[in-house]
Amino acid sequence: MSAAANPVRPLRVVQVGAGAMGRVWLRTLTASDDVDLVGVADLDVERARAAVRAAGADAKVGASLGDLLADTGPDAVVNATVPAAHNEVNIEALFAGLPVLCEKPAAPTLAEAAVQVAAAEATGRLLMISQSRRYYAALEEYRRRIAELGTPGLLSTGFFRGERFGGFRDVMEQPLLVDMAIHAFDAARHLLGAEPISVVCESWNPAWSWYRGDAAATATFLFDGGTRYVFTGSWCSEGLETPWNGQWRATGPGGTVTWDGEDRVTSSTGGASEVPAGTHEEISGALAEFVAALRTGVEPSGSIARNIRSLAMVEAAVRSAESGARVHIGALLEQAHRDALALPVREEIRARLEASGPRPG
Repeated sequence: MSAAANPVRPLRVVQVGAGAMGRVWLRTLTASDDVDLVGVADLDVERARAAVRAAGADAKVGASLGDLLADTGPDAVVNATVPAAHNEVNIEALFAGLPVLCEKPAAPTLAEAAVQVAAAEATGRLLMISQSRRYYAALEEYRRRIAELGTPGLLSTGFFRGERFGGFRDVMEQPLLVDMAIHAFDAARHLLGAEPISVVCESWNPAWSWYRGDAAATATFLFDGGTRYVFTGSWCSEGLETPWNGQWRATGPGGTVTWDGEDRVTSSTGGASEVPAGTHEEISGALAEFVAALRTGVEPSGSIARNIRSLAMVEAAVRSAESGARVHIGALLEQAHRDALALPVREEIRARLEASGPRPG
């Protein structure tokens, strides 16, 4: 990992992508004392200019990252493009010598994510994926309470919302699993301090759904240590909606603890706690961890080599839903490595893939 930043001054950052999520990132970057937004790239240059004005920023605008590198001299890149563009932008930035903080998911496929792992290793630069829903003070308190129980036998998430987004989600084959469930899957890994072994998943589209693809699913993961993690959710459940983080329950030898997905953590032995928000939550938390990683050299929780296992949970759940069979995540990661070798990639990436060999779960 390269510590590219001088801790005395803010990181000079170029953001790529000025769409809806890009505008959220622009507000976060301009509000941070740790970074100096020096450039914004988007294929729609006028959209980028409008986004920069709306954020009250003073940044150069271009159609691509390459257009801005010489003029801005950045220390790092924030990638807020659509998932299909993540691979290209991340690899361009890494081979330009720049660390990257990228929106989730790392890539549309596990093979493309494996390519990005190899690219980060080949360049010695940090590629961190922003799993923004890891960054809540209440989640950390919930994690602490779970640890007090002993290894849970069961961890579960209920996620029910009736979102009418319009756009790409409405036509996805698996809008819930692919677009949203990775947040809960990633949080489960964090809460348990363990890795998933396999999954059985069923997905379907309720008759009243306004989505083309499956807007509801139930997935049961087996984790090392024996815990079963069960995710049940729906994108088309109107009324009595859960928070965006869902509602959580863990049961272990020492009792039960719940999290309401907001600020309340309750255990059968310690009662209820109202947890105040932390200084940096959601994408602000991801940005803070990214900056800290560059300044200290400590690998962040969202580094691509770690995050690929959260993406593997998504792909495994989708494959199980499509096949009706249990899917083993180690075998899926090994296949992703073989598939990555079949993709057209830079020779430096290919050499790294060949040297590393398959990566079992």
